[in-house]
Amino acid sequence: MTTRGASIGLSLVSGLILTTVAVSTAPGAVPQRDSLRRSLTFHASFDRGVDAAYAAGDPKLYSAPSLKQRQEATPGLPESGTVQLASGAGRFGDALRFTAKKSPIVFYKGARNMPHGTANWSGTVSFWLSADPRGELEPGFCDPVQITPRAWNDAAFFVEFEKRPESISFRLGVYADLGVWNPLKRPIAEIPSLERPLVTVDNPPFSRGKWTHVLFTFERFNTGKDDGIARLYLDGQPQGTLAGRQQTFTWDVEQTAIALGLSYIGLIDDLSIFNRALSSDEVRRVYALQKGVGSLLR
Repeated sequence: MTTRGASIGLSLVSGLILTTVAVSTAPGAVPQRDSLRRSLTFHASFDRGVDAAYAAGDPKLYSAPSLKQRQEATPGLPESGTVQLASGAGRFGDALRFTAKKSPIVFYKGARNMPHGTANWSGTVSFWLSADPRGELEPGFCDPVQITPRAWNDAAFFVEFEKRPESISFRLGVYADLGVWNPLKRPIAEIPSLERPLVTVDNPPFSRGKWTHVLFTFERFNTGKDDGIARLYLDGQPQGTLAGRQQTFTWDVEQTAIALGLSYIGLIDDLSIFNRALSSDEVRRVYALQKGVGSLLR
């Protein structure tokens, strides 16, 4: 090799080494990763079965005839076959597939998996959905994820599709204790849409064969003040904020269920829960994880 060739070769090698070092030691990369990992309380990858890969509480998935019949729950998927572990169909590896609107429910127990605080409570819920709203969803409402000890309108978080002939909306619902958000007990149909505790996306980015990342954060809950904030993100981008409300969630944590696929037809993958509200930058980092939240555990 000529002297010039050797010089070029050494320069290329040096450049590769410097690039590798720069990538692996990018300012803030490792601390942010460690911070996300420390905040994680639950992760279901569905890659080695339906039980959670990481759980601060009970990792088992349960099935029951309905949410009101959770005392009859048994571990594992329902015998009906309407909920399936779909090999290789996930955003990362395998996924959970829901095939029918009317089906037994599946859920994880919320105690310690979905941390609850009686004062100044915050958290984050993250997951991926693959849904064909126009082609497969049935008319009406469906909740891919719903978290509550009681009911959808009483101390509950949920995301929902509403399919009507003229439109299909996607929403985040953040319903405090029923007596707090609806003290007059008005029928839901009589409450103007702007007064309902919802973040609505009128043209959501869901379609056949596409995976969409869904994440919501909440903070300053159970303060007794009108300062609770909840935010919805799709594919790492903010979609709306619910603010200026008293978000009192009185939970019996042992009765709280992380229910999946209520009347939903489609796939869900990489369900994760964090014990604090992630920043917008952290939300983008979670969305960009090439191997999903499970990579934080390795």
